[in-house]
Amino acid sequence: MLGWSITFFILALIAAALGFTGIAGAASGIAQILFIVFLVLLVLSFVIRAFRGQSVV
Repeated sequence: MLGWSITFFILALIAAALGFTGIAGAASGIAQILFIVFLVLLVLSFVIRAFRGQSVV
């Protein structure tokens, strides 16, 4: 998930540099959504592991 987020972020940077503002805006929006979903799943995973008594690392 984080890999896709980084991919869309790089796509947005390239599109913005070339002047494609519509594509750059869409790609950055997708990257932001994917990054937030990644963070939520990461925190949820840590919380579930903590309640089960497993180590996080």
